Amino acid sequence: MTLPRPHRFDLLMGSLGLACGLLLWSFGLYTTGDRLLDQRWAPLVPLAATAGAEVVRRTLPRTALGVATAAIVADQFTHGNLVTILMFTDVVYAAVVYGNPASARRIPYSTGLVTVAVTAGFLLWWQNAIALVVGVLTGMVSFMPALTGAAVRNHREAAEAARLRAEQTALLAEMDRTQAVVAERARMARELHDVVANHLSAIAIHSTAALSLDEPDTTRRALTVIRENSVAGLSEMRRLIGLLREGGEDAEPAAAPTLAGLDALLAQAGANGGPSGLSFVLDDTREEGRGLPVPVELAAYRIVQESLTNALKHAAPGEVRVLLAREPGALAVEVTSPYGERPGPTAPGSGAGLVGMRERTALLGGAFEAGPATDGGGRSRWRVRAALPVDVSDEERA
Repeated sequence: MTLPRPHRFDLLMGSLGLACGLLLWSFGLYTTGDRLLDQRWAPLVPLAATAGAEVVRRTLPRTALGVATAAIVADQFTHGNLVTILMFTDVVYAAVVYGNPASARRIPYSTGLVTVAVTAGFLLWWQNAIALVVGVLTGMVSFMPALTGAAVRNHREAAEAARLRAEQTALLAEMDRTQAVVAERARMARELHDVVANHLSAIAIHSTAALSLDEPDTTRRALTVIRENSVAGLSEMRRLIGLLREGGEDAEPAAAPTLAGLDALLAQAGANGGPSGLSFVLDDTREEGRGLPVPVELAAYRIVQESLTNALKHAAPGEVRVLLAREPGALAVEVTSPYGERPGPTAPGSGAGLVGMRERTALLGGAFEAGPATDGGGRSRWRVRAALPVDVSDEERA
């Protein structure tokens, strides 16, 4: 069994206490007069034992307290040494501060009971005021150091608990910051995709048509559409970049798209999809004058925008219908487009649009579905449907 290495400060305290005790002993300075053991060397035994306990006061606090207690009792049968008493008080203090929690709780109560017992015993024996003085001295060398150690230990434990709480708070704050950064990156990715994909898809389709058909009129119309979409895309990009920059005091926040802009959105889609045989219809059955939360309007607008972009890229010739309706506690957004083989140029897709629409709906706590369906005439249609709760606040979904 390997004994723990004594702490450097404890080793210094034990050595210094032993040296001071030897100095007092060499001058014959004792604490009492006649005792049972009146040999001159007798006080050195408790002194050496207490100095040894002082060395292991931090590494073996319970063992140190046991040795020091036996030494202080033995010292009462000799002429006594003041340093032995002082080192004993320090060992009691250290046993409470560095001992296990059970010992730290028991030692103050035990020393308090010992103080009371010694005082009562000497009162019954001597029946004078000197017994009270002995009781006070017993409390000063045992109970008071234990009480001081308990106060110091409680303070240290409170400080450690506060430090741990601070570390946990900092860790939680860092986790919240990381999650906020991830969420913001995902939101900006959705915004960037929704803003750019619509215009770039139209540009890709019309540039493909211009390259595949060697007709001056077709090329001119395609270049006109390409220019319009390029200008509109650049405008949207500037708006999005403006949101990322730190604005000055006079800067005004950029307005988020709302459902009031759907007419213009469908008109633009009609201009882009007309050469491919697509027509776009808006069926808005909502009651006029009933407003919607800003996050709901933005999500609905982006879902319609991305659905129209997908129709431009993949839909067969026919009618693309956008339906807006109020349901109990929700706004229903449904976009259906012809489903089948498409003649003419197409644009590649990665599926990010459907992922973004699903994420927008999930952030509002709504339901989203997309897939092929059949209309009343038995024709295949691609349907995108989202139910967006309308009782969500801007603060909750910002």
